Amino acid sequence: MALKALFLNCTLKKSPETSNTEAFIKNAEKVFADLGVTSEIVRVVDHNVHFGVTSDEGDGDAWPSILEKVKKADMLILATPIWRGDRGSVAKMVAERFDGIMSEGNDENGQYPTYNKVAGVMIDGNEDGAKKAISSMLFDLSEHGFTVPVNAFAYYVGEAGPGPSYIEAEGHKHEFTNNMILLMAHNMVHLAKTLKENPYPTQVNKLEEKAEKMSK
Repeated sequence: MALKALFLNCTLKKSPETSNTEAFIKNAEKVFADLGVTSEIVRVVDHNVHFGVTSDEGDGDAWPSILEKVKKADMLILATPIWRGDRGSVAKMVAERFDGIMSEGNDENGQYPTYNKVAGVMIDGNEDGAKKAISSMLFDLSEHGFTVPVNAFAYYVGEAGPGPSYIEAEGHKHEFTNNMILLMAHNMVHLAKTLKENPYPTQVNKLEEKAEKMSK
């Protein structure tokens, strides 16, 4: 079964500047490749993505083209460095832009275009805050219609304070982090295959009508 994964690198650094998050992603990309998954990496700051909460903010907004890649993928992995004990500002902006798909339910059953797509997150940095960022991001992804499997996250956190980050610290050799990458990839692929064979039957439109009647 052919599957495609899309990694959104939410680093604050534009290309060609070295990104520790990109190196972390590439380590995970190899695991997905071993599972027969093709993948693509998009560094969000390399594109003119506007602030907002719709799927198209107009005037040259690059988010619609990135969103099309999301819609064509079976799996989405959001990756971000830690800033001030939480996800970075680019990852937060991406979450805000995903709000737009909640008004894009299809005509058949009202499901968001993200239904039947699997999501995970990756966090790196040399400060604490990985689990806080993971919890916020996974909640957002679930609310935005993605399916989150067991252990759908991986993180690398070095020593507190200024110090070597993922590349310099040779994070690719960190056993605990590598085990999380393996768990994330295997569980995401399993769930993506399952949803391809058995997509959600949820009738969002009918449930909204039922909720309206219940509230009267």
